[in-house]
Amino acid sequence: MKQKLEPIDAWRWRIPRHGGMQVDGLIYSSRAMMRELEEDPCLDQVANVAHLPGILRASLAMPDIHWGYGFPIGGVAAMDAEAGVVSPGGVGYDINCGVRLVRSSVAAQEFSPHLEAVVQRLFATIPTGVGAGRRDLRLGQKELEKVLEKGAAWAVEEGMGWQRDLEHLEEGGRLPGADPERVSAKAYERGRAQLGTLGSGNHFAEIQYVSEIFDPEAARAFGLFAGQVVVMVHSGSRGLGHQVCTDHLKVMVKAAQRYGIQLPDRQLCCAPISSAEGRSYLAAMAAAANYAFANRQVMTHWVRESFSRVLGRPAEELGLDVVYDVCHNIAKFETFELEGKKVRACVHRKGATRAYPPGHPETPAAYRQVGQPVLIPGDMGRYSYVLKGTEQAYRESFGSCCHGAGRRLSRHQAKRDARGRSLLAELKAKGVVVMAAGMATVAEEMPEAYKDVAEVVEVVARAGLAGKVAQLRPIGVVKG
Repeated sequence: MKQKLEPIDAWRWRIPRHGGMQVDGLIYSSRAMMRELEEDPCLDQVANVAHLPGILRASLAMPDIHWGYGFPIGGVAAMDAEAGVVSPGGVGYDINCGVRLVRSSVAAQEFSPHLEAVVQRLFATIPTGVGAGRRDLRLGQKELEKVLEKGAAWAVEEGMGWQRDLEHLEEGGRLPGADPERVSAKAYERGRAQLGTLGSGNHFAEIQYVSEIFDPEAARAFGLFAGQVVVMVHSGSRGLGHQVCTDHLKVMVKAAQRYGIQLPDRQLCCAPISSAEGRSYLAAMAAAANYAFANRQVMTHWVRESFSRVLGRPAEELGLDVVYDVCHNIAKFETFELEGKKVRACVHRKGATRAYPPGHPETPAAYRQVGQPVLIPGDMGRYSYVLKGTEQAYRESFGSCCHGAGRRLSRHQAKRDARGRSLLAELKAKGVVVMAAGMATVAEEMPEAYKDVAEVVEVVARAGLAGKVAQLRPIGVVKG
């Protein structure tokens, strides 16, 4: 059904509470973007999420919203930790899909002669594509359990990272409450050889340069300067996380019936947070999230190794430090103030990024004066952004912001539109060197398949959910 939309201001739109909705829907969008969205069924998903028991304030949607499983991608829903539910659809199949940004002390002009060699080295070092893995990092059961418990710290302990990396990761690179025993044997098998791998689809390792600085103070705090070479890594929990979601969806369908939860869409299957099913999912999800943190940490090690090998200088000398690492698909317990009271909530962010403000104790100490770094990847032909969290986001959107550009075209449509084109040559003409496991992925991920991330970022900036810090332009891309 077409949802009734009421403009609140130039950047906010309301779906008024109706039927079984517990709260309103709230969509962040410009008028131009809303013209494309108003007939989209993802708005029905925003309204459907508003039916869930214990949902707080509103069912939120960021400007990169598009259709997802149950919840829209770009959706945020905070559930009362005592009276609410947890839903695997509110996290998604790729648990803790997220983005990490690594800076360097190298200028783009100095790096240019080495670009193709570094891209080739990254492509040879980081396995890409469906089911890809490294033979030299195939873990046994006990070692994989440690990964699920410790997250990124496991990789650092194994010599694949620096201790200070952990200070610049969301949750320190380890979600509490993980229980490896809640992860199935099939999930273990799928994750055994996939640590340190990109996977397929929209995942990437991208060499970029800082093309524009909007906020000099925040940029200095984040260690960014104009013309600087940086690396953005986008990946998640791979087959292990996908299997955790699959396993628990089956349980949640029955649980929703058992607890008498009325759902407008079966894909919203859920269970009370306090229930055995809810606790079991959260423990397995946290374990998968920790696998994803470790995955990005291991790939950071491969990035440092590749740069060092090609440029002939140690990674420390090249200044290859982690700026930040953010989750995109997660459910986490966080505390906010609602109507003058402190409320503990289970915040579902599905295709959304945490955006904590200056002064918050969970914002890393090095960034506490300016706010948490918020990393927003775009497409491989245009640009990505670094933003900073704000007090407005903390008050209004449960400390949440957009997570990327958002798809405009389905994968099928993108491949159809790419027929007869030489996408690699087109990107090379723009100064972007691309290596990929297959051309199908390049076609699915061509720039036109995505919204212009600059428009998405403008919405969240004008709405006050984040402040613009820097724009990053791609020069080398490794795709799954």
